[in-house]
Amino acid sequence: MEAQRTAQTLAAVQKLYDTYPFPPEPLLDEPPPGYNWRWNWQAAHQFCTGRKPERADIRILDAGCGTGVGTEYLMHLNPEAKITAIDLSSEALGVARERCRRTGDRVRGGDRVEFRHLSLYDAQEISGKFDWINCVGVLHHLPDPVRGIQSLAAKLAPGGLMHIFVYGELGRWEIQLMQRAIRLLRESPTGPADSNPYRDGVQIGRSLFAALPETNRLVRREQERWSMENQRDECFADMYVHPQEVDYNIDTLFELIEASGLEFLGFSNPDYWQLDRLLGSNPELMARAEGLSDRQRYRLVESLDPEGATHYEFWLGCPPVNRLTWEDSSALAAALPSLNPCMDGWPSRCLFNQDYRIVSLDDATFQFLSAVAANETADQPQSIAQLLSQQPGFTLENVRSLLDQRLLLLTPQR
Repeated sequence: MEAQRTAQTLAAVQKLYDTYPFPPEPLLDEPPPGYNWRWNWQAAHQFCTGRKPERADIRILDAGCGTGVGTEYLMHLNPEAKITAIDLSSEALGVARERCRRTGDRVRGGDRVEFRHLSLYDAQEISGKFDWINCVGVLHHLPDPVRGIQSLAAKLAPGGLMHIFVYGELGRWEIQLMQRAIRLLRESPTGPADSNPYRDGVQIGRSLFAALPETNRLVRREQERWSMENQRDECFADMYVHPQEVDYNIDTLFELIEASGLEFLGFSNPDYWQLDRLLGSNPELMARAEGLSDRQRYRLVESLDPEGATHYEFWLGCPPVNRLTWEDSSALAAALPSLNPCMDGWPSRCLFNQDYRIVSLDDATFQFLSAVAANETADQPQSIAQLLSQQPGFTLENVRSLLDQRLLLLTPQR
């Protein structure tokens, strides 16, 4: 019986994405614009482990690639990687193949991507293991997310990284209510009997938003947060008429993580999880919070700021994961530095870091980063200590600040 329900749910999900291939980004004849550090192996590895990866010729599994928007970035941002992309929807896969063919052929990258029509549950059908698994917006649409994450975890190589995005229940409360309303009206016995349930659901949902008063909470949230992207039916359908969705809170999220057998390496948006941005003005409350575990503090943050808890994006690692904090000054001084590839605007003194936050560089910082850039192509690259010896006044603490701003990658010296 359980197998039958699973098959029915997967078939319903497949029908949705065959009807509305997602995401509906246009096909281009040139590489995708900009960058996203979460799809760049070097930047992601530094974020998770504190160090630049030793290898670039890695294997990547894009688990639930949809129409290939993320796959295309993975291809262009990791030119030495080989990528396997899987999805349940044949229609979405067709778009993904064409997307990567168009831009991949221009950079001789299309042949590095293999597409497979597979469920996450069937990842074992792919040979070998992967250094990096990307699974964005997929697990929460499985009838059994635990089975899904365990299937992927079995394909992750020791020391490998997994990038995951799942929905959060607190920030999606209004979405859940609209989903319920659409479902009730769609299943009404007086509705059309033979219509496509997803096209019907989109029509019902748009009619509901049009009929409700502007002061309605669901309407206000839609207008404030989602209306721009939801102008496209594919986005509206994915948000409001999906046949299968599991929304998490911190407690249930870590139950999922623990079931994977992998190590939690951190959230992709660490600033949101800093409690002092909410309670920093009250030392007594901050002192009370010091007695909480990390997980309890996460739960406190999302309870106090639920609108920001629309999703969880985070990293897991397959043990053993060698993580460096660079608290040891001698190790930091001996490291080889390089520029973070996910900076926009270099060599300007005003640029965007990997999170697209503006960073203004003073003269000393600009000179140091310029020395790092030149050092990367030197026959005998110099350590941080050697570079600092040529720039009096710039210190290891300044280097740590550059790390905090996501402007540097570091390679430890053995």
